Amino acid sequence: MCDQDHFEEDLQEYEARGLVTRREFGALLGASVVMLLPQVANAVAVTESDVNVTTPDGTADCYFVHPANGTAPGVLVWPDGFGLRPAFRQMGKRLAESGYSVLVVNPFYRVKKAPTADAGSATPIPQLLPLAQALTETTQMTDAKAFIGWLDRQSSVARNRKVGTQGYCMGGPIAFRTAAAVPDRVGAVASFHGGGLVTEMPNSPHLQAAKTKAQLLIAIAANDDMRSPNEKNVLKETFAKAKLPAEIEVYTGAHGWCPPDSQVYNESQAEKAWSRLLALYGKALA
Repeated sequence: MCDQDHFEEDLQEYEARGLVTRREFGALLGASVVMLLPQVANAVAVTESDVNVTTPDGTADCYFVHPANGTAPGVLVWPDGFGLRPAFRQMGKRLAESGYSVLVVNPFYRVKKAPTADAGSATPIPQLLPLAQALTETTQMTDAKAFIGWLDRQSSVARNRKVGTQGYCMGGPIAFRTAAAVPDRVGAVASFHGGGLVTEMPNSPHLQAAKTKAQLLIAIAANDDMRSPNEKNVLKETFAKAKLPAEIEVYTGAHGWCPPDSQVYNESQAEKAWSRLLALYGKALA
């Protein structure tokens, strides 16, 4: 999960460079400003809708977007701790325009419908921690099965092709567990500045993912790597031993660099991660 230290670190850097004042920075984030993502080359027409997905624990409000014609591989998107919001809708739509049937979920549906972060990406992390901490391995696995099952019942999803899943920040380990929950369906897993991928517990997400047959893309933030410099090595060794294709790289972007409403959004690094995601899906979901 993101932590409040990232906010302070970013603000101090921007203030030192004379780019923004504390008041301006807070106002910008409070407005939930979303940068426009680059357009997709040869984008396909898409159909988008708000949907409700039944799970063992209730009804999850989600965003579903897919090519308007034909079928396409399904993709399950797990947002970061700020939850389902305009930025992730934009990211999901862009992925659908690239040829995928995309379900972006509200992981906190048990407590609150989206938006779950009252001030968007400017919401203080302490306000969000109870939501994230209430998600357990069990809830993540049961939700993953329900969401993948829902995707497979949609006429726009190609059942003869594997499903992909991707997660951001706290969504990274959930994406790993999604592959473990539905190993016969998930063919690709991507984690962007994921937190908690490696733990000392026997049910660590990276150990669960190593028991699947999925191909992996793991994009690590530079400052996360500074805090846990050995994590990338553990990931590389684990997936190499499991003989799973895994692209693991430390990006120069700071934690949270991918969502376009993030205070540390880094377009060049986000686009690099995006291109690697499309390359992963192009191979694993073909």
